Amino acid sequence: MTDPRTPVLIGAGQWTVRKGQTPGPRAMAKHVAELAAADAGLTPQHLAGIDHLAVVGFTVDAPGQVAKIPFSRLSNPPAAVAEDLAAKPRRMVYTFMGGNTPQALVNWAAEEIAEGRADLVLLVGAEYLGSLVKGFASGADLSHYGGGPQGQPERWGDDRADCSPAENAHGVSFPANTYPLFENALRAHRGLSIDAHSAAMGRLFAPFSAVAANNPHAWFPVARTPEELVSVGPDNRMVGFPYPKYLNAIIQVDQAAAVLMASTAEADRLGVTAEKRVFLHGCADATEVWNPIDRETFHTSPAIRAGTKAAFAMADKTIADVAVMDIYSCFPSAVEIALAELGVAEDDPRGFTLTGGLPYFGGPGNNYVMHSIAEMMARLRARPGDLGLITANGWYLTKHAFGLYSTTPTKGRWSRGDKSAPQAEIEAQKKPVVLAEPHGPATIETYTVVHARDKVRMGIVIGRDAEGRRFIANTPDDEATLLDLQNREGVGRPGHVVSSEGGMKNVFTPG
Repeated sequence: MTDPRTPVLIGAGQWTVRKGQTPGPRAMAKHVAELAAADAGLTPQHLAGIDHLAVVGFTVDAPGQVAKIPFSRLSNPPAAVAEDLAAKPRRMVYTFMGGNTPQALVNWAAEEIAEGRADLVLLVGAEYLGSLVKGFASGADLSHYGGGPQGQPERWGDDRADCSPAENAHGVSFPANTYPLFENALRAHRGLSIDAHSAAMGRLFAPFSAVAANNPHAWFPVARTPEELVSVGPDNRMVGFPYPKYLNAIIQVDQAAAVLMASTAEADRLGVTAEKRVFLHGCADATEVWNPIDRETFHTSPAIRAGTKAAFAMADKTIADVAVMDIYSCFPSAVEIALAELGVAEDDPRGFTLTGGLPYFGGPGNNYVMHSIAEMMARLRARPGDLGLITANGWYLTKHAFGLYSTTPTKGRWSRGDKSAPQAEIEAQKKPVVLAEPHGPATIETYTVVHARDKVRMGIVIGRDAEGRRFIANTPDDEATLLDLQNREGVGRPGHVVSSEGGMKNVFTPG
C-alpha cells in the first residue's frame, strides 16, 4: 500500500497563445491552472483548496534589459493568481530566475507534501514576452498585464547575480554569448573540425525540430534537416559562433503551463483515478561553481554528474532504466554536455525531447520545464511503468534540477535523503587561478564571435597566460580578426593580452 503522504503529480495543463496579444499573465495562469485541474478529473472549484501556490518568475521581472521596458507589471503575481482562483493558500511563493525552476519546484513541493506541510500544491508559470515586445513596439494598451493585489511576494530560489562583474563587462551576461564558449571548448576537446562539428550539431537538433513539428503546443512546428539548421543565410543568421539562429532558444513566445500535485491521501479524497497519477521516484538539485570563469573546464558539468547520480540513487535506477527523457535544450552544448555526463550517446534511439526543445517548441523564460513535465506526464500515462528523466538548467549550466518519473507508485516513505551530497562533490572540484588584470603572452582556451543582425560585433576569449592562469578578454573589434576566428580554429591559438580599467577591459589579440 502506498504511504498516504507520498507526493503524486495528478494534473497538468499547457496553453500556447498564437495570435495577437495574450490576455495577460493572470488570465494565462488561471487558464492553465484550470486545465491542470480538469486533467486530474477535478473542477476549477477544487483549486480553491490549494495549500501551496508557486508562480514561476516572469522574464519581465528578471534583471537586465527586459526589466527596463516601461509597462505595468503585476505587483504580487502569486496573490493575483490566488485571487483569480478564489484560493487562500497557506504559502505563496514567486521564484527568482532560472530554467531549473519548474523541476526544482516539483522537488520542493514533493518534500512539502511528504513532510505534511501541504496536501494540494499548484505550480504555474505564464510567459508573454512575445506579445509584450510586439505590443510595446506598436503602442498597444498593455495595462491588463499589471495591477492586482499589492505587497511583496515571498521570493523563492537563488537570487545571486548571473555572473561576475568582469564576466559581465566582457559580454558573458547573455546566454547566446555564453553557451558558445562551452560549445567551442567541447569541439576542441573532441578534436573535431569546425565543419564536422557544425554537421554534428545539426544532426543532434534535427530530431528536436521533428518532435516540435508534431506538437500542437510548439511555437515553431516545423521539421528541419540537419543542413537547414546549421546553414547560415538570411533566415538563419549567425548569432554567437558557432550557433546560427536555428540553434538558439527562442524566448519571445506566449506560453503557459501548470502542474497540480497532491498527497496520495488527498488524491484519494478527491477521487483522482489511478491512471492519472505520476510519481516522482528520484530527484536532486545541484549548483555548479557559480561563475563560468571559475570552473575547472568549459566542456564538462560536475553539477549534472553529481545531481543525476543522486537522483538515480534515490530511485534505485540507472540511465539504462530510462525509457523517455527531456534534456534541457537551450543550445546544443547544454544537451551535449548533459549526455556526456549521463554516459548517453548523441544518437541514442530513445531521443532527448518530449516537447521539441527550446529553439523549436519555444523557450518560455523560466517556465519551459513546466511544459516538459506536462509532456512527461502524458507520455508516461500512455506507457504505464516506463521511467522518464527530466533535466533542468538555469543561467549558464549553473543551476540544475533533475526528476525521475513513473506511473508506478513509489515504495515506503518518500524521502530525498541527504540533499547536500551533490553539492559537496561539486565544491570538491579544483578551481583555476583567475587573473583580473592579465598581461603578456597567452593562448585561447575557448572563445566566441558575437554577431549583430548585420555585422560581426565582438569576440569573447577565455584564455590562459604563460603560467596557466585563466582570464577573460575581448578581441579587437576589426572584422578581419573576428571572421578569422570563425573560419579557423581559435582554441589553442597564441596571442597577447593587455588589461585596463581595473580588469574591466581586457583585450586579447591573436598572433
